[in-house]
Amino acid sequence: MLRNWSKVRVRPAVSSFRRSLDMPKDYDAPRGDRQDFDTDSLEGLQAAENKKGPVDDTDDGDIVEPIDLPDFDYSNEEISVDVVPKKSDEFTCGVCYLVQHRNRLAYTENDGTMVCRDCA
Repeated sequence: MLRNWSKVRVRPAVSSFRRSLDMPKDYDAPRGDRQDFDTDSLEGLQAAENKKGPVDDTDDGDIVEPIDLPDFDYSNEEISVDVVPKKSDEFTCGVCYLVQHRNRLAYTENDGTMVCRDCA
């Protein structure tokens, strides 16, 4: 029996799998939650920006806050540390002022200031 080929539908050669390979994917990009889909449009982004309010961009600088350890109270503790004098094979770095071993010496400046490898 011969078939009438004019009535047969032919699928397109490019499948959905092939179409997904056409565009490269960035697998490192963060994936959005379902909440992020309503901000995909320009209006959604503007509405989300208006909801957030002002941004606090004050720079605290080098302010270091004390660490609170909830399990133990160190306020009445006395810390005692033995101070050991600098040995003959050690030097004080003129940049970071740390006492280093002689093998950490990078160079000595003209005025006699020694500089460690980390600061060089």
